[in-house]
Amino acid sequence: MSLNSVFDIAGSGMSAQSVRLNTTSSNIANAESVSSNTDETYRARHPVFAAQLQSAMSSSPFNFSASQLDAGGGVDVLGVVESDAPLQLRYEPHHPQANEEGYVAYPNVNIVEEMANMISASRAFQNNVDVMNSAKQMLQHALSLGR
Repeated sequence: MSLNSVFDIAGSGMSAQSVRLNTTSSNIANAESVSSNTDETYRARHPVFAAQLQSAMSSSPFNFSASQLDAGGGVDVLGVVESDAPLQLRYEPHHPQANEEGYVAYPNVNIVEEMANMISASRAFQNNVDVMNSAKQMLQHALSLGR
């Protein structure tokens, strides 16, 4: 692996954490949105990641060529999925969005979990920035050796 590919790997990690931050902020923003119909209620969303190296490893385990090792590395965002956790039904008969039984459907968003995800994603993003800065400094020092 060359030092230049570190930028691609860290960049893909930053992109993945950016998606994670966006979905987390969307979950927090919609945590108190209500509906009388459970089909229309917002459901928490979570990104699905996959390591790019897995595709190289699955083709021939323990037998890597140089091209396979160079092709691997980084993170792919496979998509964003909705949580299948049950919605929160609260008995609020005087709420304008209450159904016939008096229940209001609230999203299945756990604010504490979302805040922990946000802190984790922002720290992972910062770690990737630090990796890029370190690689940049190493390249600058390597170039200064030739002077």
